[in-house]
Amino acid sequence: MSEDSDLEKTEPASSRKLEQAREEGDVPRSRELATCTVLLAAGLGMLFTGEGMIRSLNRMLASGLSLEREHAFDESLLMVRLGTLVFDALVAMLPFAGLLLLVAIASPLLIGGWLFTTKSLTPKFSRLNPMSGIGNMFSVRSLVELLKAIGKTLLVGAIAWFVIKGQFEPMLALATEPLQSGSAHLGDMLVTGFIAIVCGLVVIALIDVPYVLWQYASKLKMTKEEVRQESKESDGDPHVKARIRQLQREMAKRRMMSEVPTADVVVTNPTHYAVALKYTEGKMRAPKVVAKGADEVAAKIREIAAENKVALLEAPPLARALYKHAELGDEIPATLYTAVAEVLAYVFQLRAYGQHGGLRPEAPDNVPVPPELDPHNPASQKPDGRMQ
Repeated sequence: MSEDSDLEKTEPASSRKLEQAREEGDVPRSRELATCTVLLAAGLGMLFTGEGMIRSLNRMLASGLSLEREHAFDESLLMVRLGTLVFDALVAMLPFAGLLLLVAIASPLLIGGWLFTTKSLTPKFSRLNPMSGIGNMFSVRSLVELLKAIGKTLLVGAIAWFVIKGQFEPMLALATEPLQSGSAHLGDMLVTGFIAIVCGLVVIALIDVPYVLWQYASKLKMTKEEVRQESKESDGDPHVKARIRQLQREMAKRRMMSEVPTADVVVTNPTHYAVALKYTEGKMRAPKVVAKGADEVAAKIREIAAENKVALLEAPPLARALYKHAELGDEIPATLYTAVAEVLAYVFQLRAYGQHGGLRPEAPDNVPVPPELDPHNPASQKPDGRMQ
């Protein structure tokens, strides 16, 4: 059952998969939205600029139909006049055409954003497979497109019927109006009806856009196995990374253990913590922590220290404070200088006793440690019980 669930596409597409799809030219696109915006822009453009454009075209048409005698018998002058009229017509239609061009270019930005890629131009011979073509004809997507086409036809037809029905009597009255006013009235009726029909396409677009986004997200969904594989490829295999971290910890532990024989003293808890300190007068400003550990690591530090005749001192509060507040390889905190100085003084006296004999020094039994530095001391805890 778990293998089947891993093969089901239930996970949303990752950002990497979305980027790969975009690089291949696969972005959500709504043809209904693009068609609707272009037609709506055309209707509004005709509503606000159509009157001026038609007047300019009327003047050019009237000018073009009146020819001077020399133009009629001189082909070169006729071609120049024709070129001038065509240029004037293009200038008159330029604002309207520019609006449509701008909307046609900007409409893809509404869904999917702007995209330019040459990968979509690469020929795919799989598209020539007749079996795939037949399968696409009877796919769910084809059924949805058919339903959208039927719905669009019914909606546009219904709106057109209501518009024509509402304008039927004014349309018949156009026959009794003068040519100029009747033409203007007819133009207003056509533009109004056109915009009403386009508003029906807006409804289609509002339904199509969420569907296109849902279909695109469903198409790019990933299986749990794909998510894991992508995570391995991008972040590395977690098992390998865990193994690397383990090896790094082991190497750091070996380096730390190799420093224990050089230590001057190992302060113990006596069983839970062990911190090895080293101080070289004239080379160090303060003693440094060369090794520290808890439980099994602490036992190993004590074992290595005993084998190499490094002094061991039981000072539980100091051991806990050093383990908590002193980092490996760093100098001890200034607040522990007094306590560590007392310990080192004992160690140096013990070393002198071993070399020259005399009275054996007594180990300090109450090393002064500030209460707030000892994790086991109530003074080191906040009112909520957490460590300071």
